[in-house]
Amino acid sequence: QVQVTESGGGLVQAGNSLKLECSASKRTASNNGMGWFRQAPGKEREFVAAISWNGGTTQYSDSVKGRFTISRDRVKDILYLQMNNLKPEDTAVYYCAVSRTAAASTTMNIYRYWGQGTQVTVSS
Repeated sequence: QVQVTESGGGLVQAGNSLKLECSASKRTASNNGMGWFRQAPGKEREFVAAISWNGGTTQYSDSVKGRFTISRDRVKDILYLQMNNLKPEDTAVYYCAVSRTAAASTTMNIYRYWGQGTQVTVSS
């Protein structure tokens, strides 16, 4: 069983930054695309950012483009999400996921393994 674990969430004021981290057990993610999704209270889970297996391709939702940066350290097997200029509407539980493919996918059902999520709260 693959375990995916997120960390780095917290409470910040609008305009500040947070950096999320994600690790997957058994080096499962080494040759797979990975992504970040989020779910706000009362809303459906939505795509945030994705990265290909080697970090060469990234994709972002329009709502975070220019403010968030996804990256990965393939030596340490860690996925990152640097979130800058946070807004109250970024408040959500953020989930890390490992894709079934090597590509950077925006489609939720492409992702096979999911973490339990980490809460990000942005106050105004």
